[in-house]
Amino acid sequence: MKTEWDYTMLADAYLKRPDYADAAIDAMLSIAGAEKHDKFCDVGAGVAHLTLMLAARSLDVVGVEPNDAMRAIGVKRTETLANIRWHEGTGESTGQAAHAFDMVTFGSSFNVCDRQQALKETARILKPRGWFACLWNHRQLDDPIQSGIESIIKEKVPGYGYGTRREDQTTVIDASCLFGPVVHLDSCVLHQQTVKECVEAWRSHASLERQAGSAFLQVVGAIAAYLDSEVSGGGEGLDGYIKIPYRTHIWVAQLK
Repeated sequence: MKTEWDYTMLADAYLKRPDYADAAIDAMLSIAGAEKHDKFCDVGAGVAHLTLMLAARSLDVVGVEPNDAMRAIGVKRTETLANIRWHEGTGESTGQAAHAFDMVTFGSSFNVCDRQQALKETARILKPRGWFACLWNHRQLDDPIQSGIESIIKEKVPGYGYGTRREDQTTVIDASCLFGPVVHLDSCVLHQQTVKECVEAWRSHASLERQAGSAFLQVVGAIAAYLDSEVSGGGEGLDGYIKIPYRTHIWVAQLK
C-alpha cells in the first residue's frame, strides 16, 4: 500500500532505532488498565519496535503497516510469536473491525497521518471506553554530541524542522471531541550503539531525507565524519560506542 510517506528505502535502517522507555510504556498500560490478552492495534507498526514491547507484556497485538518493506521486516521479526498478527493498512483506514480493540497505539507514526481522520478511525475500532496513545522518542538535543549533530543539519539544511512529531499532541486530540482528558507521560531512555549503527539510523530519518533532498547523503556523511572524530579519540573509529539520550513522550486518552 502506498502512502504519501514512503519508507521503502529506509526500512532496514529502522532496525537501528531505539526502543521506547520501559517505564513510559508501563505507565501507559497502567493508566489504561491493560490486562493480559487485551486486544491492541499498533498502527504504523513499522519493523515492530513497539509491537514487540506490547507482545512481551502478554498483550494480543495486530500490527497495521502500509509499507510492504517495513511490514515484511516486522513479520520476520515476530514470526515465532503467536500473539502478533499483521495487516496492511493506514492510520486513516486500518482495515480492522469496529469495536475490536482495547487500545490503539501509534508509535512514531501519528505525525505521518491525517491526525483527525486517524482519530476518527481509532474511535471506530476501539471498544467502548477504549484507549488511544501516540508516542515518539525525542533525542535530547542539549546533549553535547547531539548538539553537534544539530549544528551540522542546520548548516546544511537551512530552515530544517522536525514537524508535528515534537509538538504537544493534546490540542489535536482535544479537537477531535472524541476522547477524554489527555495524559502526557515521558521517561528517559539511554540508547547505546556503535557509531556505524548510529549513522545507519540516520539513514532512516525520513524528515531529514525529505528536507535535505539531493543533499541527504552528504548530510549523513558529515554526521558520520563528526561522530567518527568525536569517538575516535579512543582509537575505536566507527566501531566505537556512543550513548544517545532520548526521552519517550506519550499522549494517552480514553474514548468518551
